[in-house]
Amino acid sequence: MPEYIVEMKLITKKFPGIVANDDITVQIKKGEIFALLGENGAGKSTLMSMLFGMYEPDEGEIWVRGSKVKIDSPNFATKLNIGMVHQHFKLVQNYTIAENIILGVEPMKKLAGIFPYVDIRDAGRRIEKLSKKFGLEVDPDNKIEDVNVSIQQRVEILKMLYREAEILIFDEPTAVLTPQEIEFLLDIIKGLREGGKTIILITHKLEEIKKVADRCAVLCRGKLIDILDVKETSTRRMANLMVGREVNFETVKKPAHRKDVVLKVSHLTVKNQEHFEIVKEVSFSIRGGEIFAIAGVSGNGQVEIADAIAGLTKVSGGTIELNDTDITNYNIRRRTLCGISYIPEDRQNFGLVLDFTLSDNLALKSYFKKNFSPKGILNRGEIDRYGNKLIEKYDIRSGQGVRTLVRSMSGGNQQKVIIAREIELASPFMIFVQPTRGLDIGAIENIHNMILQERDKGKAILLISLELDEIMSISDTIGVIYNGQLQKTAETKSLTPKEVGEFMMGVRHG
Repeated sequence: MPEYIVEMKLITKKFPGIVANDDITVQIKKGEIFALLGENGAGKSTLMSMLFGMYEPDEGEIWVRGSKVKIDSPNFATKLNIGMVHQHFKLVQNYTIAENIILGVEPMKKLAGIFPYVDIRDAGRRIEKLSKKFGLEVDPDNKIEDVNVSIQQRVEILKMLYREAEILIFDEPTAVLTPQEIEFLLDIIKGLREGGKTIILITHKLEEIKKVADRCAVLCRGKLIDILDVKETSTRRMANLMVGREVNFETVKKPAHRKDVVLKVSHLTVKNQEHFEIVKEVSFSIRGGEIFAIAGVSGNGQVEIADAIAGLTKVSGGTIELNDTDITNYNIRRRTLCGISYIPEDRQNFGLVLDFTLSDNLALKSYFKKNFSPKGILNRGEIDRYGNKLIEKYDIRSGQGVRTLVRSMSGGNQQKVIIAREIELASPFMIFVQPTRGLDIGAIENIHNMILQERDKGKAILLISLELDEIMSISDTIGVIYNGQLQKTAETKSLTPKEVGEFMMGVRHG
């Protein structure tokens, strides 16, 4: 038996305007958890996409189980028992969970011994059994378009497990999960290793690497920097190698100077598609120069509050006032023009038009203004100049500059596009929902600093995050939500993480 189950030797991959992987060699042992670490756009996903057959290397060789192979398709990778959970889900929205999982490996039977058909019932039973075994419960009959991102993440993992993959690639698998789900998934990953599987883990979260990984390869701008023994390496050293500079782990925050009330929400009630109240009589206000964070376990109504304020969700009861103006029944553009910036949870479905260029996405909320559309005709030169300015200011990395299709960019750089566009609107009120989702530690540091700079300019900010550390470090006021209701509202400095966690689980003090 060869020492390494996977060897990628001197791999180079180029795209127009960018070298994604530059002469990279990694060797992965059977039964280990091997982590790939690097900034957004460092080339981690590209490297693993070649192992899964989505791309072919321009130079270099891939060896699996001691044999040189040419992996020219995901189907061939599957035959080699290689599976991949993608950062951006590869799911058919109007198919059921079962149909997505079996797609390409459909269990065929013959009716009356003659007519072939797909035995979806048998597949559903197998999927249900598999999901329970790994603690990834799903309803096989639900359609993808009707389930949330957390369930979609489970479906991606089950697709791989259903195909009995031996080499498992996880690309940012925890980006959309709650802290509790993350812990559970990490336990599953460790269990898979104990069962003889080989795990390749791509993640920006250093704590996750420290918890589960054996070795770690650090990539920076397409080049391999080092391969480290995780147990013997500090998170600070990993972070500094990844970013190429000293990373500040402590957020420096000035005291808040609160001004007049910018946003006032009174008795807000929101119903879901089944007409069930998911937000119940919620009231709060946010002043200029204040970051108001809503903390809660995923699914307790916090995202619906943000969507209702931004105009994406209809309000069932209550009022929303922005600078003393009732905007409860305003449409989205009117709210934007009144002074709302919105960074949504789901960047691909609600934040970007993936097949538009980078410059078009950066101008999505301002293309109709006089400087971009004199006499109603788009001024492409001005839009591109604006795009180039934001690319440099926010360190947005792309292969072809303003002409880059956003679909081709890494998830972290897509997030930077949204944040750049929304901050540049200079709105008096800003909503950030999961603003650092999928970002590396260097980018997280930058985004936190940007949010704090906006606060210090006098902006009112609503922050919704599943990362309790993020909430505790940058917010001024915390409202803890449980089952659609605010359990507790208090200044951040008066609360401990333990107290916030208890309120998140529905515990009431006093």
